[in-house]
Amino acid sequence: MAKAAKKTAPRKAGKAVSTPKAKPVRAARKHAAQAFTAKTAKEITATFCDRIGLTAKVASAVAAEKVNILAATGYSASGLRKNATFTLIVDDYAKAEKALEKLGADDIHESSIVMVETPNKPGALERIAGIIGDAGIDIYYFYATTSSGKTATSVFKTADDKKAIRALREASS
Repeated sequence: MAKAAKKTAPRKAGKAVSTPKAKPVRAARKHAAQAFTAKTAKEITATFCDRIGLTAKVASAVAAEKVNILAATGYSASGLRKNATFTLIVDDYAKAEKALEKLGADDIHESSIVMVETPNKPGALERIAGIIGDAGIDIYYFYATTSSGKTATSVFKTADDKKAIRALREASS
């Protein structure tokens, strides 16, 4: 069997002919403009001694006060199930706080957050997080969900919520 000939670039008068190199493609940082709204809001965070059924009890206590939960997270920080933390965005903070106190929360505090509604499309979270990051603002945490099939709501806690809102509003105008 004969060896396959090795292909080389054609030579011209003893010099190799250079072939054009591919140029690197940069990832686009900006997406096509998609409308979004950004506003500040408050969330209430409560810590409890963890136990089975706690999520249902928190939801029941808040509902008994006729408080609507607009967004929520809940988690137990360890497999030892010592503490559970619930973070809620609600339509009435005073009533929610009262309900959580009655339930025996160890700690309750309120903090400002940034809520952003975007179209429910690929890249929406990337765009919002990019705007915040490009403004030099650290995102401490976020959580997001779709609120219908057409929109998504993202909640951000940042190092500077007011500056984040300004950056987001500038980018949306």
